Amino acid sequence: MTKQNFTNWLLFVVLSIVWGSSFILMKKSAEHLNGLQIGATRIFAAGVSFLPWAILHVSKFPFRKLGVVALTGLFGNFLPALLFASAIKGNGESSLASILNSLTPLFVIVIGVLFFKSKVQGRKIAGVLIGFIGLVILSLLRGPVSANDYGLILILIATVGYGLTVNLVSNYLKGIDGFKIASVSLAIMAIPATIIMWQQNVFGILQYDEDARWSIIIACLLGIVGSAIATALYYILIQRAGGLFASLVTYAIPIVAMFWGLLAHEHITSIQIACLTLILAGVYIASITPSSKKVND
Repeated sequence: MTKQNFTNWLLFVVLSIVWGSSFILMKKSAEHLNGLQIGATRIFAAGVSFLPWAILHVSKFPFRKLGVVALTGLFGNFLPALLFASAIKGNGESSLASILNSLTPLFVIVIGVLFFKSKVQGRKIAGVLIGFIGLVILSLLRGPVSANDYGLILILIATVGYGLTVNLVSNYLKGIDGFKIASVSLAIMAIPATIIMWQQNVFGILQYDEDARWSIIIACLLGIVGSAIATALYYILIQRAGGLFASLVTYAIPIVAMFWGLLAHEHITSIQIACLTLILAGVYIASITPSSKKVND
């Protein structure tokens, strides 16, 4: 294994552990906070922690790229943070959320083909179909539709945002350091996050509600580690190894999240595991190029 490949896989493992652990942390935050409060606090903490570097980098940033950078923050961090936290608050199943998150590489391919003129092979189309079959089975076998099933839609919207973000970084932000992209985009997103925190009275809760204070601290930890640091590493991995390889981090995220879910006594069924296997098989088929030894775009 070359030094470059070793570094890529090291980034891959670190991101898997960090993001796989974020789902159970969101569930802990949800004990005293709602989805909007968790998501906004997370992005606020991420943006503030990166603010000094954002101020340093923004003046050196190509002005015509700032709009794209803001979009990566919106679709890759801000909206998913709100959507995932709201979904977990609604149904309480952090492991299921991580399973559905594994559809991200499929959306990377679909959005790339539809909007970025990416070339697609027959095996990738087959992978997309297999992955969606797994999702459909997972949804149907969970039982009748209930009021909490809106969380499924929220997570799907978030994964579409992730797929769009990967394509934006891969196509429009080549050659720009991943740390710069993350710091500027998250600092911009801290503005709407602050507005939501004020509207949701997070600052008042932090001051007067001792029980909820720990939930806010956990959400801040999610922001600093799971959003700020992890996003920078993710963008670096996209630029080093390609968008599809980077999105394969979602292969390992459910395994880590399900491990934490078991420790938290979540109910994980054999059906969920079987559907996860089917979804990941589809992602694997869709993402791996047989003619190349290196997974790339």
